[in-house]
Amino acid sequence: MAFASLLLVVLASFIHASWNLLAKRAASVGPVFVFAYNLVACIAYAQWVLYLLMRGEGIAWTWAGVGFVVLSGLIHLAYSLCLQRGYQVADLSVVYPVARGTGPMLSTLGAFLILGERPSGQGVFGLVLVIAGIGLIATQGNLSAFRRPGGQAGVRWGTATGGLIASYTVVDAFAVKTLGIAPVVLDWFSNLLRFFLLAPLVIADPRRALDAMRGYWWIAIGVGLLSPLSYILVLAALTSGAPLSLVAPMREMSMMVGALMGMLILREQVGPWRLAGCGVLIAGVILLSGG
Repeated sequence: MAFASLLLVVLASFIHASWNLLAKRAASVGPVFVFAYNLVACIAYAQWVLYLLMRGEGIAWTWAGVGFVVLSGLIHLAYSLCLQRGYQVADLSVVYPVARGTGPMLSTLGAFLILGERPSGQGVFGLVLVIAGIGLIATQGNLSAFRRPGGQAGVRWGTATGGLIASYTVVDAFAVKTLGIAPVVLDWFSNLLRFFLLAPLVIADPRRALDAMRGYWWIAIGVGLLSPLSYILVLAALTSGAPLSLVAPMREMSMMVGALMGMLILREQVGPWRLAGCGVLIAGVILLSGG
C-alpha cells in the first residue's frame, strides 16, 4: 500500500475514534441526535458537493451511478437499524466485537470475489491478527457474555451487522473505484437519505426533539463534521488505488485509538487484555501495510 493511502486510513481512524468519543456523550438522546448530526453533515458539506456537481464532476448521472448512491444510503441505514436492534436484544459486549470482526473479514472476502483483488499470505495473516486484536479489545478476554442466554442472539445480530458493514464497504468501494463517484458526493447523498428518513420522527414532535437536544448541539456539530470526514478519507484511499482487502481491516485501528482515548481522556480502565489487543492489532496493521 502506498504511504499516502496508509496515511489517509490512519488519519481516518483517529477521526473516527474522536467522533465516537463525542457521540458517546450523547448516547441518551437517541435517534434525534442521529438526525441532528446528519443535518449538520448535509449543511457542512453541501457547498463542496454542489461545487463538484456544478462542474459536472463527482458523479455520472447514469442508472448505475444513481443506483449505487441509493443502494449505499439504504445499506448504511439498514446497518444503523440492525446495530441498534442488536443492542436492544443482546449484550453490547457480544454484538459489537462480532460485528467489527466479521465486517472486515467479509469485506476482504468480497474484495477477492467481487472486485477481483488477489490475496497474499502476509495480508491474510495481517487480517487474522486485526480480527484477533478487535476481539481482545472489545471483550477484554472475558467471553462469559457469549455463554449467557442472550449470547447466541448477540452473535446472530452481530453477524448480520457485520454483513451489512461488508455490504456497504464493497458497494462504496465499487462506486468510487469503478464508477468514479467522488467520495464526498457518495457520503453526502447517503447522509441526505438518512436525514429525510429520520425527519418524520422530529416533525411528529419538534418541541420534544428540541428539548432532547438541549446542551447537545455542540456535540452534534462535532460529530456532523468529523463522521463524514473520516469515511471520505477512507474512500479517498480506495480512490487512490489502495486495495479494499487491506483498507477494510486497517480501518479497525479506530478501536485501538478509541481504547487509548478512553484511557487518556475519560480515565477508563484499559487493562492488560485491551493493551494486548492493541499490540496484536498494530502487528496486523504493519503486516497489512506491507502486504
